[in-house]
Amino acid sequence: MGLSLIAIVVGLITGFGSILFRGLIGLIHNLFFLGRFSVFYDANVHTLAGPWGAFIILVPVIGGMGVVFLVETFAPEARGHGVPEVMDAIYYKEGRIRPVVAAVKSLASALSIGSGAAVGREGPIIQIGASLGSTFGQFIRMETWQRITLVAAGAGAGISATFNTPIGGVMFAIELMLPEVSVRTFLPVALATGTATFIARLFLGLRPAFDMPPMSVLADHPAPLYALLLYAALGAAAGLAATGFIRGLHAMEATFQHIRNPYLRHAIGMLLVGTLFYGLFCFAGHYFVEGVGYATIQDVLLGGLVAAPMLAMLFFSKLIATTLSLGSGSSGGIFSPSLFMGATLGGAFGAICHAIYPSPDINVAAFAIVGMAAVVGGGTGAAMTAVTMIFEMTRDYDLVMPLIIAVAVSIGIRRLLSRENIYTIKLVARRHFIPKALHANMFLVRRAGEVMDKDILILPADMSFDTFLRMPDHDGRMRHVVITRGDSILGVLRVNTGLRHGLESAFTGVTLGEVALRNFTIAREEDIMFNVIGRMSRKRAAMVIVFRVKGLLRASNVAGLITKEHIADSVSDSISPYAAGEFST
Repeated sequence: MGLSLIAIVVGLITGFGSILFRGLIGLIHNLFFLGRFSVFYDANVHTLAGPWGAFIILVPVIGGMGVVFLVETFAPEARGHGVPEVMDAIYYKEGRIRPVVAAVKSLASALSIGSGAAVGREGPIIQIGASLGSTFGQFIRMETWQRITLVAAGAGAGISATFNTPIGGVMFAIELMLPEVSVRTFLPVALATGTATFIARLFLGLRPAFDMPPMSVLADHPAPLYALLLYAALGAAAGLAATGFIRGLHAMEATFQHIRNPYLRHAIGMLLVGTLFYGLFCFAGHYFVEGVGYATIQDVLLGGLVAAPMLAMLFFSKLIATTLSLGSGSSGGIFSPSLFMGATLGGAFGAICHAIYPSPDINVAAFAIVGMAAVVGGGTGAAMTAVTMIFEMTRDYDLVMPLIIAVAVSIGIRRLLSRENIYTIKLVARRHFIPKALHANMFLVRRAGEVMDKDILILPADMSFDTFLRMPDHDGRMRHVVITRGDSILGVLRVNTGLRHGLESAFTGVTLGEVALRNFTIAREEDIMFNVIGRMSRKRAAMVIVFRVKGLLRASNVAGLITKEHIADSVSDSISPYAAGEFST
């Protein structure tokens, strides 16, 4: 109950934080691009031509210098797209994120996005929400799993508030953040995302992230087979695009690292980005690739951009601009750029198909929407998140089947070409591996009686160790012994009886009672292993003595012993059906 209440508070603060973050982006954007003081900024509308003329090229450079100062001075974790750092904190730092990260990430990302870096606002708000959850988890005394749950809840709340997608926020946390999915972890995440979405809707309204055509983009009948095959082909193209994005970003980061000075490094990257979006302005009338790029996505969805060559050019321009921005040191997310690339790629694909075979079932807007989900899914590896979020953004149920097909194919192609997704590739470079599959831990619900070693010895404490070693039935194997005094348990022993070879004439002079281990704990045959392992951990026990279900805790009632080796064997049996699969996807 307490964890759920804290999760609501995290969702509340994250919801207000997302509103303030948008306002800060708007303030910086209006100052830098238009020279006016205002927090109002509709990212779904193209930025007007600024008063700076060609000097607009320097705007992202100036903003970038502020980003470098903040990141280098206060929080290096705020560099980049944020989600890998959150995942790293969950799996390798017990959910601990420095409180200063939330403030620095807010300022640095607002500067990046507001000054024209081709990055998204969802990665920052994810890291900000996660940092808030972690801060609560550190200031309030709680267990590690609870702190990790709050980190995931803050991350899910951030993305749901950003895109007005509460279900997508929950799915994001489940697929990418939570090491354990259960009622105790799901409830806080759902409460946080629901609360954050409620706050965002109070200020931003109920409208989805993008305006859609007044009618469904699909006809009022099931999509024919040829259309589904075209969506599958689009999924394959999106998988290639996602792979190019992953490898391109990774290569760009490695390339810029050769420039030692972070200010020079980022200045070069942002100068190239400024030149690119000013070139697009001169050529096509809009900056297009600066910032989150929602205006371009909106144009594609509403039919303002339908020419395949133009859409293809915008796809490659955004790919270059985003990899330059993040590779050189910007602070921002990859989700919005993925949506942009997906919309332009899908729109170009749909336009080409429609030109070859005009049909009401081949709609540019529909292919753009499906392309958005396919590139997001392929890049992040989060299939359910991609499908759910795009559905919530568009609220068009007819697109669910094409979405599922394209996302599945996209992820499949990307996995063939790149084992790591855009989040994990950065962590793997640090040798921090992240599991990409949620397995049911069946070994945790096995009974102690199923795991224990029944072939044990129960011997008196006054027996000499030499006599024990010379017992004829050992056969040189590992023996587990319960050592007793009368009917009471004195200790346990684990002995490799192969030691007796060559020691037949040796004399140690010690008894079993003198070499017995006292760090053991107890269990009943019916106890589940989750509780048994927890007991071992708390008491730092080397072994567990398992007693029969009924009866006193006496030597005469011992049924078996469990060691860490037996637990490992149980884990091995549990994962053996999946052992042929890859660890990373």
